[in-house]
Amino acid sequence: MLAWLAVPLAQGKEPLRVEVNAPYIELHTGPGRGYPIFYVAERGESIEILLRKTDWFKVCTARGMQGWVTREQIEQTQLAAGQPLQLADAGRDDYNRRHWELGALGGSFGGAHIVTVYGGYAFAPTLATELSLSQVLGTFSDSLMLNVNLLAQPFPEWRVSPFFALGSGVIHTDPQVTLVQSQSRLDGTTHVGVGVRTYLARRLLLRAEYNNYVVYQQRDSNQGINEWKIGCTVFF
Repeated sequence: MLAWLAVPLAQGKEPLRVEVNAPYIELHTGPGRGYPIFYVAERGESIEILLRKTDWFKVCTARGMQGWVTREQIEQTQLAAGQPLQLADAGRDDYNRRHWELGALGGSFGGAHIVTVYGGYAFAPTLATELSLSQVLGTFSDSLMLNVNLLAQPFPEWRVSPFFALGSGVIHTDPQVTLVQSQSRLDGTTHVGVGVRTYLARRLLLRAEYNNYVVYQQRDSNQGINEWKIGCTVFF
């Protein structure tokens, strides 16, 4: 996945100071289990929590060592008064403060199967831009489509929230069968669409949408195509 967004654990406040309450916790060089462990903070050692990136936390030890700790291990710390540290999960308020989205959808594109992956950036809760890549699997041809979209979501606070889309892109079509004068082609597209998002849990959304495409073919006339898709989205 791209574009995880690290945010302060408590914006506008000092870093949260806690004490290791387990035999030890492991500091990684980055926010992922693929990053090596370079330091171990032992029981009783004081650490500051600086940033949160999904379920990874950037910390700084009393010795000035900075690294990343899993949520499972950071929950094995306690506050100065002795209470265990409790972490809130992402919720709907986090969605309204989001900047990045990643999603995957599947459905029908003019009767052919389509699979789409996309990444999006929200300028505001009501306005976002997206870049999507789709694979269309038809009976007689396969297509690869790239689109840039602008989305307006007028009621982001609603649990089931409608949105409207406008976009353009290109589609590369590759025939599967041998036909007279059949050849691959590259055409431009524009589309308008409407859809809904509904919040599921934590950082997960369900998204369903309908789009009407116009494909500007190099032949005599343009082609109109209806698209229906549904899938899941995570936000950061």
